[in-house]
Amino acid sequence: MYLEIVSPEATLFSGEVTSIAVPGINGEFEMLNNHAPVVSLLKEGFVKISGNITIQENVKDKFTEGDKGITLLKINSGTLEMKDNKAIVLAD
Repeated sequence: MYLEIVSPEATLFSGEVTSIAVPGINGEFEMLNNHAPVVSLLKEGFVKISGNITIQENVKDKFTEGDKGITLLKINSGTLEMKDNKAIVLAD
């Protein structure tokens, strides 16, 4: 699936991923390839990205490495839209 993470300052990530887990307002949930369409508000927590991804040098300091090759991005809040195998995270 294709993932795009956008903040007020810049596009933090765009590319193909295996899965993404986000901190929804009703709890964390994960999306895999061909997930059903969904729109959700996000709360403070971590966006967890799985897959063989490359982070651009200018935003690398915003990401950390988690367990089992998962890449983490700390957010304060945001919105997620998943549609047609593309996830867009508007993160603060």
